[in-house]
Amino acid sequence: MSIVRMDTGTRMSSIVIHQGTVYLCGQVAKDKYSDITTQTHTMLEEVDTLLAQAGSSREHLLSCTIYLKDMADYDAMNAVWDAWVPQGHAPARACVEAAIAEPEYLVEISVVAALKD
Repeated sequence: MSIVRMDTGTRMSSIVIHQGTVYLCGQVAKDKYSDITTQTHTMLEEVDTLLAQAGSSREHLLSCTIYLKDMADYDAMNAVWDAWVPQGHAPARACVEAAIAEPEYLVEISVVAALKD
């Protein structure tokens, strides 16, 4: 039962794979000064990149937790999310309002996915 860690630093690994399950560290936008729509798009682009690197994809999502700085952004975030999630492949999901490490970030996501068969 080996554990594979990718892009490991002092505090975290970007990707951890164990027993066919991929765990991504929290992902935020590339530009923390952009609006919620842009932040959500670029955050999900990074999720796609990391999933591909791990040997997975958005069709293999198991669970996602989305953290919003302000629930007033819920509908705008969901408009991007709904277009990104492949039809019939919606993961288990939670969305909560939370303080994010840097106050300029409006959204962060934590992802768990299965490896591709």
